[in-house]
Amino acid sequence: MTRSLQGFLDSGETLERLHDHALRLQRLQALLDEMLPAPLNTACSVANLKGGTLVLLTRNGAAAARLKQTVPTLLQQFAESGVALTAIQVKVGVRAEPEPPRPPPVRTLPDAARESLEALSASLPEGAPLRESIERLIDRSRRGS
Repeated sequence: MTRSLQGFLDSGETLERLHDHALRLQRLQALLDEMLPAPLNTACSVANLKGGTLVLLTRNGAAAARLKQTVPTLLQQFAESGVALTAIQVKVGVRAEPEPPRPPPVRTLPDAARESLEALSASLPEGAPLRESIERLIDRSRRGS
């Protein structure tokens, strides 16, 4: 009873229009990659096509400024490729990158505190949970310093 993805996309009018739009955007991206010079084409991508306006996203402001300078040429090149556009809109895309995890804080014990904990640990019976916890604390404080 499984259907192929293509069969699913072709089944409904809304999905079919979405699929056609995605294919159109892919074709425009391929054309844009050919039109732009090597350093710029990797920093720019097709975001949407609405009406006759092509929306392009760039990675940073410098790429956006450079791309805006080439808009008249791009419009002409798209027209020569058979794509009629009325405008090209350039936007800087914000990438949501997760923040790197913070390193765990280094916690150290003063020498006097460490000595007191060692004395307390030695006074507790072997295998007592409190003794094991205190020994772990002492051990971690040695590695941190």
